[in-house]
Amino acid sequence: MTKLDIGALQALCAIHDHGGVSRAAAALALSQPAVSHKIRRLEAALGCALLDRRPGRPRFTPEGEKLLSYGRRILALHDEALHALSTEPLSGRIRLGVTEDMTSGGVSRVLGRFTRLYPAVAVQISVAQSRVIAQRLSRGELDAGVFQIFATDRQPGDVTLIEDSLHWVKSPDLVLDMARPIPLLVFDDDCFYRDWGLHRAAQPGMGFRIVMECASIAGMTSALRAGLGVSLLNGRHVGAGLDILAAPFPPPPELAYVIRTGPKARCATVRALIKIVAGERDWPSEQPGRDAARLTPASARPGGPGGSAPDPQAASYPET
Repeated sequence: MTKLDIGALQALCAIHDHGGVSRAAAALALSQPAVSHKIRRLEAALGCALLDRRPGRPRFTPEGEKLLSYGRRILALHDEALHALSTEPLSGRIRLGVTEDMTSGGVSRVLGRFTRLYPAVAVQISVAQSRVIAQRLSRGELDAGVFQIFATDRQPGDVTLIEDSLHWVKSPDLVLDMARPIPLLVFDDDCFYRDWGLHRAAQPGMGFRIVMECASIAGMTSALRAGLGVSLLNGRHVGAGLDILAAPFPPPPELAYVIRTGPKARCATVRALIKIVAGERDWPSEQPGRDAARLTPASARPGGPGGSAPDPQAASYPET
């Protein structure tokens, strides 16, 4: 009877979480050939390919995706059993930074589970903007952080929780006049969306004029739906009642939610927290679907340049 090797399952999950064999090897403190060997042995034992090694193809085969789901459950039970039988329970304190939008869902659930498993570990949570969390991590003021970055800015030790898209959005009721500066809603100075949109992206039309600054995602979405202006919003928060803008607005970079540790935070308590956070597979990833938001070429809508009168031919934004 075929048996599943725990180390091979750990390697398979690490490849998914870290985005490749090389990064998985670094996270597991193994060589790249050692990780590849574990996967090939597992494939030989199961009689099917788990990774699609052809260029340009998805990293995992359908069988690999299926085993990932089972593997995470097996590893979670494995770790729980070890913890239950451990004679040296973990203790101490973890300083964790999280973004506002992660506190209401997955992070709270995961921290509840972590607290039940490790009641002697105190988790001190700081809620802040992604850029602030990254800066505090680099200064050693936090032990770990869950936050957003541009996907191209991922570091080798980051564990990716969600991949997402960034969009220019507005209310369907807001008519844009591209011959005048566009009313813009922005998060505060620490927001990297704001920095990209104002200083790194090509400016559409006559540029922008800031009409509101708001650090809260709830306040931002309310202002957008009220038609106060245009803003950059990630896909998890683009729902029904908002239009996604295309040309002449420049396409924004892709996003990733990651968990990252500080330079000196390699203790057992932090590793235990990262393992539980990375093992959570129910992160809400509410990408804008066909019934949630419309893709709107700003310069091709009725009602003037960038207008927003209903257009029956408007293309739907494809699900991602």
